[in-house]
Amino acid sequence: AFHLSLSHHSSSSPLSRQRQLCVRDRPRTPRSAGWVQTAVQPLLHAVTGLRWVVAIALAGNLLAMWGFAYELPTLSWWVVAPASLALFTLPGRVVLAGAGARLLCAGLRPGAYRRGGGPHLRLWAAERYVKAVNVRPATGTPFAAWYARLLGCRVGRRVHLHALPPVTGLATFGDGCAVEPDADVAGWWLDGDVLRVGAVRIGPASRVGERATLLPGARIGADAEVLPGSCVAGPVPDGECWGGSPAVRRQPETWPVERSPRRGSTLLWALARLLTPALRAMLLWLAVVPVVVLVLTATSDGLASRLLVYTPAVVVLGMACHAALLVVAVRLLGLALRPGTHPVDSLTGWAAWLTHDLADMARRTLFPLYASLFTPVWLRLLGARVGRSVELSTVVALPRMLRVADGAFLADQVVAAPYEMRGGWLRIGRARVGERAFVGNSGLVGPERAVGDGALIGVLSDTPPEVPAGSSRLGNPPMRLRRLPEPGDPARTFAPARSLRAARAGVELCRVVPLLIAGALRVAVTYALLYAWYSGGAWLAVLLCGPVLCAAGVVAAAVATAAKWVLMGRFRPGRHPLWSAFVWRNELYDSFVEVLAVPWLLQPATGSPVLSWWLRSVGARLGRGVWCETHWLPEPDLITVAAGASVNRGCVLQTHLFHDRVMRLEPVRLDTGAVLGPHSIALPGSRIGASSTVGAASLVMAAERVPAGGRWQGNPIRPASR
Repeated sequence: AFHLSLSHHSSSSPLSRQRQLCVRDRPRTPRSAGWVQTAVQPLLHAVTGLRWVVAIALAGNLLAMWGFAYELPTLSWWVVAPASLALFTLPGRVVLAGAGARLLCAGLRPGAYRRGGGPHLRLWAAERYVKAVNVRPATGTPFAAWYARLLGCRVGRRVHLHALPPVTGLATFGDGCAVEPDADVAGWWLDGDVLRVGAVRIGPASRVGERATLLPGARIGADAEVLPGSCVAGPVPDGECWGGSPAVRRQPETWPVERSPRRGSTLLWALARLLTPALRAMLLWLAVVPVVVLVLTATSDGLASRLLVYTPAVVVLGMACHAALLVVAVRLLGLALRPGTHPVDSLTGWAAWLTHDLADMARRTLFPLYASLFTPVWLRLLGARVGRSVELSTVVALPRMLRVADGAFLADQVVAAPYEMRGGWLRIGRARVGERAFVGNSGLVGPERAVGDGALIGVLSDTPPEVPAGSSRLGNPPMRLRRLPEPGDPARTFAPARSLRAARAGVELCRVVPLLIAGALRVAVTYALLYAWYSGGAWLAVLLCGPVLCAAGVVAAAVATAAKWVLMGRFRPGRHPLWSAFVWRNELYDSFVEVLAVPWLLQPATGSPVLSWWLRSVGARLGRGVWCETHWLPEPDLITVAAGASVNRGCVLQTHLFHDRVMRLEPVRLDTGAVLGPHSIALPGSRIGASSTVGAASLVMAAERVPAGGRWQGNPIRPASR
């Protein structure tokens, strides 16, 4: 039987039955918690700021050693060298993140805790701290297992950990288990006024698929399998395959019976994975070399004020070099990819993992290239076969394995042709999306999956092995869906005139503007830290780096807010074809958010009043005491989150759909005390009633009204057992 969350708590739980009832009378985050979160922001920014200060000192030392006449402050190598190792190398960041999170989560045990209380704030701070330190590059390497052990997790041998372990340390990873990318094994979520924390156990030789969610108390048996996109909160018996949301028993996938060879090759490929983060970092540093040469040439006479003049050239050159290096790397890795089942410890296994990682990095570092006319060109450069008039948003794929026919549409956060792992084996295969087919937001198109011509895969849906032409599938597990075509003018959807293409290209070229502003902010922050250093020494720069980056974050977020009101005004319900100025301006506004507001301010502010304040500044209606852990509110004026509501991590309040290339906008509302669980999506026109809970990995259908006071779970949702 599936349980949405931990259904029984002993009398020794940190939150007794009487205390739970008392807390539910006031379903809001306490004001005191909000003030603490706001006060912590400079400290979280200081984690990034310390890297900035050390980078300045390192650059000054190197330039002085090489004899360049460039006035940068220097510092003793006895300080710079260990600081650089701790802040810039992956082993150093793993130690910093593991030690800090272990300290913050000390004493945290499975149970239920008060929303906004001390344990909740410590857990929130640990999550934000780990995000600031950035140990994501450790996933897929032996560093991930070491990091998990530092947190307090029990980790067996030959564990393939391609997602981050829980900061609580309440996890067990059995020998030979595999956790695929973006799987959520955090083991906690906010259920209204109660924070539920539990242990997660993944048995030996088991598999947790990509984007699967394991809730507190999940126990995956030995040699068991959890399919991608699934949600598990209870036990999965040994040797069984479970999938869906909520997960139920499914037909097992076909995998080799014998274990993959792991003699001398295991050590060889473990060493390769240890060195790969340095290789990956080299792609970023090599892209910086032409930029450094340009900067040194432009300011060789010591007039550093000229640097602002050269910022546009620096930004464009750096982005172009980074993109070119990614293309070369992914193309070379693609030579080792071929469909089939291969040992994880092999050239193909290593190449598949690194290609997926680089594709995900490109989506973040080159965000303005996505959801544009250039996106199909970009994926072709990476090795994908993409037809004409294809629309691609933020797609992550193994490019060599992806085939997209003419006129297809792949929406935001689609995963196509990923790799799969189990028992020391890795499987890859081609994913095919047919002519004029549509794959909705967060859709999964696994290896050896084919979406027929004109077919539709719904939002947050898994793709079955064969999807006949003209059919529709929705949910996980997928089911047939009746669909009415969206009326639209072909000249504005599938067959635009050249003048429209030229107009769209002109608007999309403006996406360089937020990049230039981000570059100018970097220069301004550097000048501010240099001024502090020259005025009061290195210690003053260290003390002020957090507040300086906070101020820069406020400026970046304010620019994104201004861009929203200048470009879009107030969003209203309606319909707009793909080839219209409204859609193009909307994507341009999104670039301002993702390039400026998110990295500069919103990431450390996730779950805090700072995020709520910014969301209100762009038009969202958020009541008092709201807990919001996502910035994915695409058209904020159409969103209402009433007092005390909870929006967990990875959620999307999806106020638009793009079927048949017509953008349909409708409002989304969460009433007082409503809960949207982790990685869930509420579609346009939906409303979640007061004090009603929608569990993790769930889909609230378009125009659906969720009654007040109930518990719902599923993709799509249905009443859930407690």
